[in-house]
Amino acid sequence: MPKLASDGEFHGPSIDEFFPEILFNVAGIPVHRIHLVQFLAVVAVVLILVLGTRRMKIVPGRFQSVVEMGLDFVRSNIAHDLLGRKDGNRFLPILTTIFFMVLFMNITGIIPFLNIAGTSIAAVPLTLALVSYITFIYAGIKKSPVGFFKNALFPAGVPWPVYIIVTPIEFLSTFIIRPVTLMLRLLMNMVVGHMLLVLCFAATQFFFFTAGGGWAALGVGTLAFGGAFTLFEILVAVLQAYVFTVLTAVYIQLAVAEEH
Repeated sequence: MPKLASDGEFHGPSIDEFFPEILFNVAGIPVHRIHLVQFLAVVAVVLILVLGTRRMKIVPGRFQSVVEMGLDFVRSNIAHDLLGRKDGNRFLPILTTIFFMVLFMNITGIIPFLNIAGTSIAAVPLTLALVSYITFIYAGIKKSPVGFFKNALFPAGVPWPVYIIVTPIEFLSTFIIRPVTLMLRLLMNMVVGHMLLVLCFAATQFFFFTAGGGWAALGVGTLAFGGAFTLFEILVAVLQAYVFTVLTAVYIQLAVAEEH
């Protein structure tokens, strides 16, 4: 969170927050606060999924029911709905991992004392985008080593001379733009969301404790906006996990289709 300057002036959030100070090194690798947030998110998702599925009962308790609802949501509404039962079950582990990893990394942005999403620096969105990229290419090559690239770069029904224009566009669209847009969509949503929350709550602190007097009325407004944006960030965290997983499933579906 940004701090108020000693001169009493308000200074809003900056991009420097996403480059925090190094806390310590592990085997020569620098570790900062966002790395710790990412580690906690990974531990949380692993513990919840392991504990929720370790001793499953026919009549589930509340905790098992919640975990089963989350797993069934990915299976029924994403994997089976977009890929069918056979391919859906085949790629279900990777889709489930992506969904819950993005969700838990996103949700840390509104958890007190963490206050920043694990996906707000490029490493995690880029890694997940590469996993999605490799998965859909693997699916296409596995389905048809020659046909995958042929269908991707030379779509049917296009006159041969037009391929001079179409093929480079299809190459950029399929093999370059897809992973880049996956990464940027997730990253930018989390960065902007964090900046808005920090701006609202830092302004609230400034109006209440530094400006004082009649300015406190503005603090009530910024506090209300901060609360509303917090609820909105929860929605964005879930929605971005859903969108990222759906797009991965769509790319896989296009890769295994006979023509795409």
